[in-house]
Amino acid sequence: MSLDADLGLRHVSPAFRTFCGEDALAALPCELDRLHARRAVIVCGPSMVKQTDALGRVQQALGAHLVGQFDGVAEHSPVPVVQQARQFLDEHDADAVIAVGGGSAAVTARAASILLAERRDIRELCTRRDGDGKLVSPRLTAPKLPQWVVPSTPTTAYAKAGSAVRDPQTGERLALFDPKTRAQGVVFDPAMALTAPPRLVWSAALNVFAMAVEGLQSPLGDPLADAQLAHALRAVVTWLPQLRTDPEGARPRLHLMLAALMSGRGSDHTGGGLAQALSHAVGPRSSAANGVVEALLLPHVIRFNAVAIGHRIVQLAEILGLRDHTADAVIGKIQRQLEVFDVPSRLRDVGLSQTHLVEVADHALDDWTITGGPRVPDRMDALSLLSNAW
Repeated sequence: MSLDADLGLRHVSPAFRTFCGEDALAALPCELDRLHARRAVIVCGPSMVKQTDALGRVQQALGAHLVGQFDGVAEHSPVPVVQQARQFLDEHDADAVIAVGGGSAAVTARAASILLAERRDIRELCTRRDGDGKLVSPRLTAPKLPQWVVPSTPTTAYAKAGSAVRDPQTGERLALFDPKTRAQGVVFDPAMALTAPPRLVWSAALNVFAMAVEGLQSPLGDPLADAQLAHALRAVVTWLPQLRTDPEGARPRLHLMLAALMSGRGSDHTGGGLAQALSHAVGPRSSAANGVVEALLLPHVIRFNAVAIGHRIVQLAEILGLRDHTADAVIGKIQRQLEVFDVPSRLRDVGLSQTHLVEVADHALDDWTITGGPRVPDRMDALSLLSNAW
């Protein structure tokens, strides 16, 4: 691929440290000492508490730095749980947070740190529409606790600055954005990687795949981000099938985790997309994880975006190894790949009721990630896409 001589580019990568392997956890106390942190709190879910050996490795590595463990994390990071985590951090005078587990643990840790520091109602802190109808994120100026992530799944949440939580009373997805809550780094531990059920790793890896495909449709054309996204895409295609043949092996899981890191960081520069925004609204109303829904929606979203991303379609086709550089060829390849990944083909297959389509469309249009795509839909566009996918 050739680059224009007058290519303009601004690519800022926040400091981030990655440790992977049998001795990776030994880096944690050194990382805490580097920032003079002495009172670390683990944030995890109830299922992680049952993984006594793996969690014990983290606890042992932290040693005297560990002052408490909040283990109430729940799927989709409900607001009441985030508030409980905030209170726990406050009561233990925490000066660092270690998120252990999947994406919900990382998001809950970040959101709780925001509430702790800002000490305001969450609705004053989240992204919302201004008087002109534009989505805006308020500036959150208070210093935040440093974060580290010890993941059990290949989630793209490792290095993000956003924290989307769910109001269980209204079903709303409230987005908090603060670059100061980006993790200092991630520790990929083989024992921790083996704690997640293969099905959970599968659904998380689908989010990695979908986010890479969406990022590669971005109109920004950032070659540095594209390199991360392309490698993440190829890695998922290579290693996700091996999860089936080697479900108890650490190697496929660790490679998928590295792909998640690349997909998450690459998409940080390109922005989100339509499939991501729709999956955020569909996920809690269905029987499937967001990653499954996002992957399911990819062919429909590529078809919607095609008129606006001709040159990006060519690049996607090349990355996918296609000689035919048309949108139809790319969509066909994605569909075949989703069949290999055992992804359901219709929204009705993941338990979404047709009566929820309007509600999903309305919620998705208020999702910040929808603004990152090459073509922003209106309400009728979103409804039409959802109906076709249903």
